[in-house]
Amino acid sequence: MTFQVSCHDRGLITGACRWLTSFGGAVRVSGACLAVFGCAFAAVAQQGPSLQRIDRDWLCITNGAVSTLASGRLAIDAPSSRAVVQAAATNAADQIAEIRFQYLGPSQESKPLSSGELRRQIGLKLQAADSCNLIYAMWHIEPDTRVAVSIKQNPALHSHEQCGARGYFNFKSQTGATPIHPGEVHTLRAELHGKDLTVMADGKIAWQGSLGRELALPFGPPGFRTDNARFAFDYFASAVPSSRAVPRPTPLGRPQCVPSEGD
Repeated sequence: MTFQVSCHDRGLITGACRWLTSFGGAVRVSGACLAVFGCAFAAVAQQGPSLQRIDRDWLCITNGAVSTLASGRLAIDAPSSRAVVQAAATNAADQIAEIRFQYLGPSQESKPLSSGELRRQIGLKLQAADSCNLIYAMWHIEPDTRVAVSIKQNPALHSHEQCGARGYFNFKSQTGATPIHPGEVHTLRAELHGKDLTVMADGKIAWQGSLGRELALPFGPPGFRTDNARFAFDYFASAVPSSRAVPRPTPLGRPQCVPSEGD
């Protein structure tokens, strides 16, 4: 059975992937969906701000492990992974990041969050100055299903050993998110313009609003984070790396790439 779907309609592409997956063999079928969905992403990217696909060499892996598959996609098979792009955004006030991922199921080992909760999730980092000061847009997979936005602020602290799970300001979730099942392909996108943030899940607004006029936002590169789940994915950001895999100092003199087992 064959069908044709226009690459100009992300909604149709997503629906087609879900329709194919319903026939079984989720992981095998979803591989085909990845190619089709990539076509949809290319069309959308041409209409919006310029994003750059970030490969493994452009990343600073601060925790866990990120590998490259034969297809060129990135892969995570660890209970905890954190990474940032090895460059700052071209516009300090505006930052865009997008992750197009295939969920492959729980990781073989599990690691509770610093708060003690065991959660499976994938998400985006924005303005990640360090592990104590950054913005998160996370898509929860288990035990709840939602898109969560939070700011972690500890201005005088700069390592996980110093701040732990302190300093979080969690914004109220706005809409329900689509449940994520193994083998499925989804897209999470975050656009920050000044202090105004829009987060989109599969092309639909999941959270939108101001991060607070009274809050001083951190400044740093975009990145991503996963917990207790396996993924194959492509990551895109508005940051343009200027040098490959070379840690760059921040304005305060701290190196940008600082691995931390507790991050």
